[in-house]
Amino acid sequence: MTGLPPLTAHDMATGVRAGRLDPRDLVETALERAEAIAPLNAFTAIDREGALAAARHVEERLAAGGGGAMPLAGVPVAIKDFTPTAGLACTRGSWSTDDRLADRDPAVIARLKRAGAILVARTTTPEFAYSSFTQSPRWGVTRNPHDPARTPGGSSGGSAVAVATGCVPLAEGSDMGGSVRIPAALSGVVGVKPSLGLIPMDILPCGPDLMSHFGPLAACVDDAALFLAATAGPDAGDYFSQSRPDVPASPVPPAPPGTRIALSVDLGYYAVDPGVVRQVERAAERLRGHGMTVEPVPLGWTRDINDAWLMQWAVALAANWGSALDTHRDRMDPALVALMETGRDCDAVALARLGAVRERLWRDLAEVFEHYDALICPTCATTAPPVTMSDADFETTAPDGRFAGLDLACPFNLVSACPAVSVPIGLSEGLPVGLQIVAPRFRDAVALGIAKSVEACFPPEAVVETIRERDPT
Repeated sequence: MTGLPPLTAHDMATGVRAGRLDPRDLVETALERAEAIAPLNAFTAIDREGALAAARHVEERLAAGGGGAMPLAGVPVAIKDFTPTAGLACTRGSWSTDDRLADRDPAVIARLKRAGAILVARTTTPEFAYSSFTQSPRWGVTRNPHDPARTPGGSSGGSAVAVATGCVPLAEGSDMGGSVRIPAALSGVVGVKPSLGLIPMDILPCGPDLMSHFGPLAACVDDAALFLAATAGPDAGDYFSQSRPDVPASPVPPAPPGTRIALSVDLGYYAVDPGVVRQVERAAERLRGHGMTVEPVPLGWTRDINDAWLMQWAVALAANWGSALDTHRDRMDPALVALMETGRDCDAVALARLGAVRERLWRDLAEVFEHYDALICPTCATTAPPVTMSDADFETTAPDGRFAGLDLACPFNLVSACPAVSVPIGLSEGLPVGLQIVAPRFRDAVALGIAKSVEACFPPEAVVETIRERDPT
């Protein structure tokens, strides 16, 4: 590929504001890279005309002296095809959605545009973002740039690929059970599930809930913080939105020596690949070398946490999108249909009783946070699986009785006030491994600070740069 070399969002915005970089050149480079990775199937639409028009608008704002209001001036970004964007179709990976153009921007998109970001493309997602594998009846299979025979994860898989391949330094995602963190870990980028309400969630038909979040996929921790700073804050469209969010600074200060971190390599019940365990333990040792205390903690958790989350997810899918079954059942993902039917069959009392699992999980985690500043664990229990597998392959019990789940992310959507970050910590057998950092409720800056310290031990180039010189075909 020709064009500009990959730059961070911070470098891009700083260069544009100073007049050293032309936003149109940044857009052209992003578009060129998007075309080059077409075989990975990361995009549902590329908006060349809209992006170039937005670049001209950024130049006009700069000429009028508006650079100070644009922390993301000229930065190309990609948006998940789950989040409406004014003037573009939002298919959500389904044939049940028509091609009508969205007539408004939700808060997260409006704020990105106001910050000077330029939306260049929409990224693939499984149908209604239901799966940890990014493939849909409408758009087909999205592939991992480290190995196209493997999944990039889901449901924000296209966004992860767009960042991992250097098309954009930032992409938007949504996270209801790990849908930002899972693809971040499996694709080798940074992914953030902010604390509940840090970014207003105003796109769900049934209104905001207690497990849904917008969050960034980014090439580095500082860029993720830039995204959060640009999009955080209250909005009337989400009554859970925080009035005074704990927005991390960018550049993010690393966690100070003396930070106390709890470590669990399996949350007490997961079957975790030995290569993943080795990488997590190596990360813990390096944090100790930076003067931090990292201590294993026992967690008496069991897979009923995952079962409770899955039932709540099934109900949410049925409530928000289940009407599609009445008109497009035969063209929908069969696994999604089954999940929606499960949600329809759940009675209100059974759903309310799942709150007991959430309460127990929260009390256990609150006890950990009385003694530690954060908890770390793997983001995923294994590296990227083949695209021929599915979620059903990871809803089983291992021979030793442990839960053979794909990710360790969904428990922290049940305690959604707690921010969680996935940061790359190297490779296992040539595939990325992510470390998950969970901080106390609403302490987003703490999670990002520890992530910055981890990143210093495992520079992003060590993971991301390994794929930028490969032929994505």
